[in-house]
Amino acid sequence: MRIPRCYEPQPLVPGDNLLLGDGNVQHLARTLRMRPGDKVLLFNGDGREYDAVLVEVEKRRVLAQIDDARESGREPVLPVHIGQCLSRGERMDYAVQKATEMGMMQMTPLFSERCEVRLNSERQDKRVRHWQQVAISACEQSLRCSVPEIAEPAPLQDWVRTVDADLKLVLHHHSAVPLGTLPRPDSVALLIGPEGGLSETEVEMAVAAGFQPVRFGPRVLRTETAPVAAQAILQYLWGDLGNA
Repeated sequence: MRIPRCYEPQPLVPGDNLLLGDGNVQHLARTLRMRPGDKVLLFNGDGREYDAVLVEVEKRRVLAQIDDARESGREPVLPVHIGQCLSRGERMDYAVQKATEMGMMQMTPLFSERCEVRLNSERQDKRVRHWQQVAISACEQSLRCSVPEIAEPAPLQDWVRTVDADLKLVLHHHSAVPLGTLPRPDSVALLIGPEGGLSETEVEMAVAAGFQPVRFGPRVLRTETAPVAAQAILQYLWGDLGNA
């Protein structure tokens, strides 16, 4: 049986016994029906992975003993902050999930001119919590030990003016700048448009804020596909893809 891997957002100290959170109790005790003596892998977002053994397993309580800690060696070497214009339903979930698997460090959902998603404060908080959980689940699956931050949604014009990165890119299919000719950056901010695309005004605004228009091939990508394809190229050129 494959050893389960769980996110546990509390301090993990080798040698300590730890009561796991309700989500992991549900997963380990009720779904997997694990028993005392079974092994699990835990991580809390600090970049390390922890071996643990279950000491007590009850329906509403799971106690684990933390054994060894180790650096994962799987954290991305190129930090990428994605400004992702909001899309509907599963498209946004897909973008968060796959961007996390590809090594994204942070995502800020953006409101833009052609964005059709409108969120009140209560619904916005709920969606951010949901997207953060999608990112956590993607970390569990992809063996990452750091969890990307899903920030509060922001207006596009605010994000392009305030985001900090060594290289700022806006996907714009009219541009023909070869990405490989740009100098190697220490960090990247990547602006992804909505389903209807960015307006010319928004592209000009991004360029005025220091963004370099680029495209990743001759075809126009959907809003949920673009961050995945873009990160694959960025991580291959300047990150850790292809270096294993």
